[in-house]
Amino acid sequence: MLFLIILILSFASGYFLPWWVVAIAAFLTAFVVGKTSGQSFWSGFSAVFIVWTVLALFKSIPNDHILAKRVATMFHLPHWIFILFVTALIGGLVGGMSALSGLLLKRAFSK
Repeated sequence: MLFLIILILSFASGYFLPWWVVAIAAFLTAFVVGKTSGQSFWSGFSAVFIVWTVLALFKSIPNDHILAKRVATMFHLPHWIFILFVTALIGGLVGGMSALSGLLLKRAFSK
């Protein structure tokens, strides 16, 4: 449930709002729905990881990955897929940490 809510909110906000809105969505969702710290972190991480991968591919496929290839060359990476993975990993960490923070704040207020 937590994963699905974060996935939908992150995907919907990914088109219109800045990148950091996924952190707010994951934080608030885990604050309201979260139950365990492992579930909150991995739900936030995996949801944002998938969303950022899909959104990056939506932007990169129509132009034949021109920008991704150039950035990969600039970082001395052999293929543009590595840039996609690093992008998704950073987004996943942001989502996971913010979801975990939301749950921990919920626990702090409940005591």
